[in-house]
Amino acid sequence: MTGADGEILAFIQRCVGERKILWTYHVTMRMTGRFIQRETILNAVDSYEIIESYPEDKYLPSYLILARHGGDTFHIHIAVDKNHDNVRIITAYRPTLDKWCEGFRERRKP
Repeated sequence: MTGADGEILAFIQRCVGERKILWTYHVTMRMTGRFIQRETILNAVDSYEIIESYPEDKYLPSYLILARHGGDTFHIHIAVDKNHDNVRIITAYRPTLDKWCEGFRERRKP
């Protein structure tokens, strides 16, 4: 990945690797019900792939990340705070084929 998304991905991976992460209340509540462990998100860092960008998101630019770890595939919604050198994990979930195309990189058309 090159260009702006490549730079953002490198920033996200560095922040996660250095544990410069803020876990939102939302993701903490959701991960419990979705059985995604924090360690799974952290250990998948090398597999991260930006699949959607939301540069004009409400508070901070955010990105939908496709991640894989130990045979598990999941999405992570991450906000990027370059000014404070950290990322915020907003939510994490396992995508399903009823909403996502094979490979989980593209949404199905309604």
